[in-house]
Amino acid sequence: MTRSDAIAVIANREGRDTQALLRAAADGWGRAGARVVGVLAEDGDAEGECSAAFLRDIASGKRFSIHLDAAPAGTTCHLDTAGIDDACAGLLPQIAGADVVALSKFGKTEAMRRGLWAAFREAIAAGKPLLMTVSAKHRDAWTAFAGEAVWLEPDGGSIERWRHALEGQGRR
Repeated sequence: MTRSDAIAVIANREGRDTQALLRAAADGWGRAGARVVGVLAEDGDAEGECSAAFLRDIASGKRFSIHLDAAPAGTTCHLDTAGIDDACAGLLPQIAGADVVALSKFGKTEAMRRGLWAAFREAIAAGKPLLMTVSAKHRDAWTAFAGEAVWLEPDGGSIERWRHALEGQGRR
């Protein structure tokens, strides 16, 4: 399996909770004995375009607030980039020892090479299997970064087939 086959994106589809699929995959791999690291988005009472309220570190369970009570002047986005930066800083040292990395989303901040950008870059450079979602609005930025990634349908079967293909190549 080539390095690019170890990078998979759950395709966002209307009406599908891709974060729930990502969470279920990470939980299942962890129960099976894989060392899974990464961060997953959790909603709170946040509403709107930037509705995730927290990122939860998979390994430690630590929650990082990523939602501002008030949007900064000139924007409607309530995303707290400082919280994303903190989550990324805590995640980076975990990547080297991981069997698989699961990251909530490549979105606006990552398209600007901020937020979880360093975690995406580190996982890919280390050749770690990487599973994530990509915001539809930032698909072009993702493709410019890792255009060879495998796109998975948003269902558990597609994700498991990808994982089994990795296992067949001696990777988790």
